[in-house]
Amino acid sequence: MSDPVLIAGHGLGAVRGERVLFQDVSLEAAPGELILLRGANGSGKTTLLRQLAGLSEPQAGTVERTVLHHWIGHTNGLKAHETPRSHLRHWARVWGGDTDIAAILTEMGLKRPANVPSRMLSAGQKRRTALSRLRLQDRELWLLDEPFNALDTDGQARLANMIESHRAAGGSVIAALHGDAPIEATREVEL
Repeated sequence: MSDPVLIAGHGLGAVRGERVLFQDVSLEAAPGELILLRGANGSGKTTLLRQLAGLSEPQAGTVERTVLHHWIGHTNGLKAHETPRSHLRHWARVWGGDTDIAAILTEMGLKRPANVPSRMLSAGQKRRTALSRLRLQDRELWLLDEPFNALDTDGQARLANMIESHRAAGGSVIAALHGDAPIEATREVEL
C-alpha cells in the first residue's frame, strides 16, 4: 500500500506577461517529506507555492489537496502595532483551540520581545513571529516561502528542529529556498 498523498500538483504552469515561468510541473507530497523548490529569482517558486496553497489559480494543470495546510509567505503578515503575543492570540482565536502562547513564544526565542510592536522588531524577530503561527494548530502540510530568510543561526536551528519534528510526526513541508539551509530535503524541484 502506498503512502497517502497530502497534496498533488499535476501539469502546473504559469505565465507572467509573455514569459513562461514554468510548465508541466508535477509533484506530490506524502507524510514525512520535505520538498525544496529551487531556482533563480523570478523563476516562479512563489507562484508555484501560491498555486499549491490555493491562493492563485494555476494557468495550467490542477492541484488536489487532501489535508489542511499552513501558508507562510515571504512577507510576514504582521501589522505595525501587533506584538508577537497579540499576533499569536489573534490567530489562536481565529483557528480555535486551547493554545499555550507563552510556550510558543519561548520555543521560538520571542519571550523577551513578546510585547514589542512589530514596527520595532528586527527582521529576524518578525520572521520568527510569522513562523510561530505554525505551532498554533496542527496541520499536516506546511507551505513555506523562503522560511529561513532574515533568521540568525539560532533562528535557523529552531526552524530546522520544528520542520524535523513536524516530519517525524507525519507532516510534510514544501518550501521555496535560495541558498543553503540547515535541513536535508527528500527531493528538490528545480524551476
